[in-house]
Amino acid sequence: MVVKVIGAGLAGCEAAWQLAERGISVELYEMKPVKYTPAHKYPGLCELVCSNSLKADRVESAAGLLKEEMRRLGSLTMQAASASRVPAGGALAVCREEFSDYVTEKIKSHENIRLISEEVTDIPDGYVIIATGPLTSDALSKSIMKLVGENYLYFHDAAAPIVMAESLDMSLVFEASRYGRGDADYLNCPMNKEEYLSFYNELINAESAPLHDFDSQSMKEFKVYEGCMPIEVLAKRGEDTMRFGPLKPVGLTDPRTGKRPYACVQLRKENNAGTLYNLVGFQTNLKFGEQKRVFSMITGLKDAEFVRYGVMHRNTYLNSPGLLDRHFCLKSDNRIYFAGQMTGVEGYVESAASGIYAGMSLARRILGLEEITLPNDTMLGALSEYIELGSASGFQPMGSNMGILPPLPQKIRGKQEKYAVLAQRGLLSLEKAIEINDIKA
Repeated sequence: MVVKVIGAGLAGCEAAWQLAERGISVELYEMKPVKYTPAHKYPGLCELVCSNSLKADRVESAAGLLKEEMRRLGSLTMQAASASRVPAGGALAVCREEFSDYVTEKIKSHENIRLISEEVTDIPDGYVIIATGPLTSDALSKSIMKLVGENYLYFHDAAAPIVMAESLDMSLVFEASRYGRGDADYLNCPMNKEEYLSFYNELINAESAPLHDFDSQSMKEFKVYEGCMPIEVLAKRGEDTMRFGPLKPVGLTDPRTGKRPYACVQLRKENNAGTLYNLVGFQTNLKFGEQKRVFSMITGLKDAEFVRYGVMHRNTYLNSPGLLDRHFCLKSDNRIYFAGQMTGVEGYVESAASGIYAGMSLARRILGLEEITLPNDTMLGALSEYIELGSASGFQPMGSNMGILPPLPQKIRGKQEKYAVLAQRGLLSLEKAIEINDIKA
């Protein structure tokens, strides 16, 4: 039995490592150095393209909790990060070349892994894990599209910011759907004329994020599609443009005034639990700090906690809810698994973690062991649940954040204290799952 893993980035290497450590033969395909994407330059595996930071290392943070879970599941990424760490305060940052070299050496020297340097353009027969990342080649993208259907593969990440529900001022926002049709599925943030004009002026003068060379063409393509228009670009078309677009107030009545607002921002549920909401129509290329500053001017969002900022860049990813189960297996063809950013997880560590889960799940299946569903109060379990059960109608990639974890039964006012309790609960659940299922790290 040989499993083919396509893509030797963070997710692919983690998946291959999990399989190989359990005695399963792996063919790991990586098109470098034969062919490079516009973003990649270094010949080694697991090249970190943008930042050398793996985010916060405190276990009381979302990223820190996920990293600790990965360590307990035998993560190769965490081994490499420990070996190549550089000073970065409370964050875990690495020397990119040392990090890549460590992983490359471990993969090449493993007796159960055969590294093959060639581009894969078609999905192979047999068990396969596809982990080709956000810049998947056009040829393989076409094969995936043929497999899952044209409506289930996105080529651009035009995503709006997502905020935690508990951080909103519910005395200022109200639940309603336009004209009272159906259930009150939206939270509405009403603005009077003065509030709107202040927001408008700050938005059109806010600073945009610089584009990578490989994103430039993507932005040109975005401009073709009105539905992907950055909110700041739309605003610059005229003072009232947003009021006839995503901020239109028609069909809504502000219960505080009994009148229709001058403008209204709508928030839509991002998960079934209703702990997260996205800003409808707010795709943006503003710098993250500018998003926090300007979008906090929206009624009810003064103290909003942003778990994801809006982005606009080239990103090939699946509309995973309905397609994948929480083990990252394709529901319509259970010989095929996906891992990494293509599944809709966002970030270095999240991509690696999905590779761990996919590789571990497939390995146990091949070995005839019972399939494991990680508890949803672990960060990896919650991420995988989001991938399976997130909103298929408006699915957005998601990174680790405390908002996707189930609420605590008790109310804790202090955020840091609350996060510490959430982390402790998650690690206890993971340890129990490891013990019960005899998960060997």
